[in-house]
Formats: sequence, C-alpha cells, structure tokens
Amino acid sequence: MAKPTALVVGVGAEQGLGAALARKFASGGYHVIVAGRTQAKIDQVAKTLTSNGGSAEAIATDATNEASIAKLFDRAMSPGGGYDPVDLVVSNAGNNQKIDFREISAAQFEDFWRVGCFSGFLVGREAARRLVPLGRGTIIFTGASASIRGKPGFAHFSAAKAGLRMISQSMAREYGPQGIHVAHVVVDGGINGERLRSRYPGLVNERGEDGLLGIDAIAEAYWFIHKQPRSAWTQELDLRPYKEAF
Repeated sequence: MAKPTALVVGVGAEQGLGAALARKFASGGYHVIVAGRTQAKIDQVAKTLTSNGGSAEAIATDATNEASIAKLFDRAMSPGGGYDPVDLVVSNAGNNQKIDFREISAAQFEDFWRVGCFSGFLVGREAARRLVPLGRGTIIFTGASASIRGKPGFAHFSAAKAGLRMISQSMAREYGPQGIHVAHVVVDGGINGERLRSRYPGLVNERGEDGLLGIDAIAEAYWFIHKQPRSAWTQELDLRPYKEAF
C-alpha cells in the first residue's frame, strides 16, 4: 500500500515544534514533506527522519509567498515515489518578540502579521482548494494564547494570532461539513525548544521540571486531533504546562 503524505510548513531546528511534528507523523507511517525557510535546517530534519526508518523530503519554502506555497502544495498533491496525495497539513510558521507598542514600526507590525496570520491564510487556502474536492483531510494551525488575550508588549503578535484563529474557525465551519477537519491549537506557555533555549537560556531552570511545553508532547496532541473519529472532532485545543496560570 502507498504511504499517506503529511505536510508541515514552518520547520526549523531539530529541537523545535515543526521537527517534532515531522517525527511524529513519520513514526505514524507518513511520508513527510518538511517545509521551512532554511534549507540546511530542514535537510537535517529530513535526514534524521530517513535515518530512523522514516520517509521524508525537505523543500525550502517562504510561507509568506503565495507562489512558493502554491508550488509546495503542487508537490504535496503529487509526491511521487508511491506516496498518496497529502491528507495532513500543519501551518506552523510563527515569530514572537516583546516590543513596546510605541516603538513598533509599520514594517515590523506587517512582518509579524505576514508570518503569524497571512502565511496561515495561504496554507489554509491552498489546502482547502486541494482537499475539499477529495472530501478528506486534516488542517491544523499552530496558535497561541495571544490569540485570545492581548498582553503588554505583544499587540503585534496578538493581532496576527487572533487573525489566524478566526481563519481556522471560519474554515472549520465552511469545510467541516465537507469532510475536512480544521483545528486550531492554542499553545499557552513557553515551548521547550531551541528558539526559547537560545534566547532565554535561564528560563528552563527558572520554570523547573515540566514548566515549559515539551515539543514531543505537543506533537502527540496534533496526532490525536488528526486521528479523531469524525463523529467527535475538536476545533480548538489548548495546551499548557500544569504550572502555567490560565
């Protein structure tokens, strides 16, 4: 039997959420298309997957570029090698930084919106265009608690993530009845990956054991969403460490 195909958009370092999702999907029997901005990073992720017996390919992609995303989905629908067209898509591109509202430039605000919201629109639209005619598939968006509540210094991030959340809700209501499972994951807390560790090296010790979200634990939740029976689909799931205040 041909292997099913999964597409993860927004993969970076091996110790990041995108790579953890790719590992989980590969272990579940999927051929994984690993898409991200940095060729060296996604090549390493794909290499690790294949060396562990999985199946993967790395495609350098700008998630904020319409042509780049369309080309990526063309490949995902015709992966070759005996693999089926994609039926599991994750939009995982994101960036975050605390900036005083008075100091945010127009260019910065737009950049955060393009990465945090516009990229999700492009991924969601291209996925819907291809999966709806087939009547099956899962589309998952990586969100944040900023989509629900704004905090000082994060207006730009909250605006982008709130927009992404609404895209997910609208898609779910439009395409759920047509067989497409659309879900939004609210990540509430710091992710224990390379980005956080490199920027805030003391935070891991400060938060203590299980004080940050484990990347593999998050990936398990995405897999759970994908495997849900259609008689009981989740549209939104929130995840946080047990120590994290609501």
